[in-house]
Amino acid sequence: MLPEGVPDRDPGIVIPFASEQSLLRFITCGSVDDGKSTLIGRMLYDSRSLLDDQLTTLVSEQRKSGNGAVRLDFASLVDGLSAEREQGITIDVAYRFFNTSRRKFIVADTPGHEQYTRNMVTGASTADLAVVLIDARKGVLTQTKRHSYLVNLVGIRRVLLAINKMDLVGYRQSVFDNIVADYAAFAESIGIEAFTAVPIVALDGDNVATAATRMPWYQGPTLLEALEAAEIPQDRSPAAPFLMQVQWVNRASLDFRGVSGTIAAGSVRPGDSVRIAPSGLTTTIDRIVTMDGDLPSASRGQAVTLTFTEEVDCSRGDVVAAARDPIETADQFEVDLVWMSAEPLLPQRPYLLKMGGRTATATITDLKHRVDVNTLAREAAKTLPLNGIGVCNISLDRIIPFTSFKENSDLGSFILIDRATNETVGAGMIRFALRRTHNIHWQSLDVTREAHAAQKHQQPRVLWFTGLSGAGKSTIANLVEKKLLALGKHSYLLDGDNVRHGLSRDLGFTDADRVENIRRVGEVSRILTNAGLIVLTAFISPFRAEREMVRRMMPEGEFVEIYVQTPLAVAEARDVKGLYALARQGGLKNFTGIDSPYEAPEAPELVVDTCSMSAEEAAELIVAHVLAETAETPGERS
Repeated sequence: MLPEGVPDRDPGIVIPFASEQSLLRFITCGSVDDGKSTLIGRMLYDSRSLLDDQLTTLVSEQRKSGNGAVRLDFASLVDGLSAEREQGITIDVAYRFFNTSRRKFIVADTPGHEQYTRNMVTGASTADLAVVLIDARKGVLTQTKRHSYLVNLVGIRRVLLAINKMDLVGYRQSVFDNIVADYAAFAESIGIEAFTAVPIVALDGDNVATAATRMPWYQGPTLLEALEAAEIPQDRSPAAPFLMQVQWVNRASLDFRGVSGTIAAGSVRPGDSVRIAPSGLTTTIDRIVTMDGDLPSASRGQAVTLTFTEEVDCSRGDVVAAARDPIETADQFEVDLVWMSAEPLLPQRPYLLKMGGRTATATITDLKHRVDVNTLAREAAKTLPLNGIGVCNISLDRIIPFTSFKENSDLGSFILIDRATNETVGAGMIRFALRRTHNIHWQSLDVTREAHAAQKHQQPRVLWFTGLSGAGKSTIANLVEKKLLALGKHSYLLDGDNVRHGLSRDLGFTDADRVENIRRVGEVSRILTNAGLIVLTAFISPFRAEREMVRRMMPEGEFVEIYVQTPLAVAEARDVKGLYALARQGGLKNFTGIDSPYEAPEAPELVVDTCSMSAEEAAELIVAHVLAETAETPGERS
């Protein structure tokens, strides 16, 4: 018995539960107010997935709002955040579960607003199908195109076009046909090959679970029938080569060692020959182990533990692949990237890349273009803002096994993580490996780094001076080099202003340009230390991440961070070059300390307080530190 005031559902809909039912994950997306949450609520209602107390609450809320109980507010079943209910929009991604007689479903209600693109991408990342809603009164809108583009970008190949609110256009077939034609033209332009269109009235349930009597001209499936009939990728069992990424090395006992993971493609049997990537070692499958016992075979989607006939090195993040069809490996790629952080993407800044169980350090070496998902235009850009989408080249610090995202989403997708905050800042999809990955090889040189250092009887070092403009970095660094020269040391000073005249003359002072400037200086510093030199660098270098990037370029212990500590007020009072005054007047944009931040070192090797010591005293302190660190030089040891 339904609560009082709740309209009865179609008595012909019987929803038994069967554990063997297939599971379809889908999302709803489209423009704001197209009725996404209402549609999901209606499906939950028609599939009898609501408890009586939920129904009672719906009725009582409608009565409070003055709408009576004739039409229920199905959207409130999904819009869980108070802000969503107040605004009548979806902000977060809401997941709901329901089932029909033929299939189980997990549906994600994703936001329609452009500022929540990252939420929409999150919801789409695990979906098999997308239901794109269109308001029949408005037709195909910019947001409709944007969400369709994103759906296609993240690899969803099955689209249901739900043209909603047909009651508000008189249930006219001509309106439906025109919208379908408009959407078909756009879908073809972005690579969506086929879609199924259904005219619906989500609020009343027309063509949601039961055929609409008010649209006799439509003879196709209802929305739920189309969802029940939709093909699921796992159901196809493609004859793809076997692939499994190792999530865990399973040491259940002293006598057992296996590798555990979920099979990403193909199938495997005991006795199959496999190759471990990226090492390239080959071995043979001995057993396929599960909690329920050994299996004679396993295929895509199954979580298993594999044991090998020989002891081979296979670790978390490695990929076990069919020996005859080994997976590719590379360390440079062209990728699609969705930016998810309020802090913009900065090319050349190091991030952590995580793909399954494997982690690597990654840098965006080239932002090829940004995509305006509203117009599909390709725009030149130096950075990506929150919710920005672009095509980039990315370089890793190690070779990883991979597939293209189109070939296999599990082994072709990744996330980027900020090293300092551990925030997930981006989601990416690999297009292909860059050809230069295979064409460029490291040339072995006979005269080694150690030989250069021994010839000069010194230990190479990078003395990295950092601090605000006007702190005295260049002055102190110049004094230090003069003292080192007098002591017979071989050194070279890279000064921030001087580098801007040549090596970085093409760069401005945006955050992205500053990052690239420091990367270039870091690479030059590494080359000079390879020649055995003591390198001094005098740069504001305002970001910790870039200073840490240069530190990681150098061998352990060879990077000496020297913080020239000067309060902003003192540095501004000196203002030898008049830069602070110009910045205060608005004539110099992105000036550190005024409208661009400076991140002071957290654990520098040396701190030089220019308020309490002279430049000469600071130089003496630094030289003493360098001499103490290099007391035992390679030449003396020989």
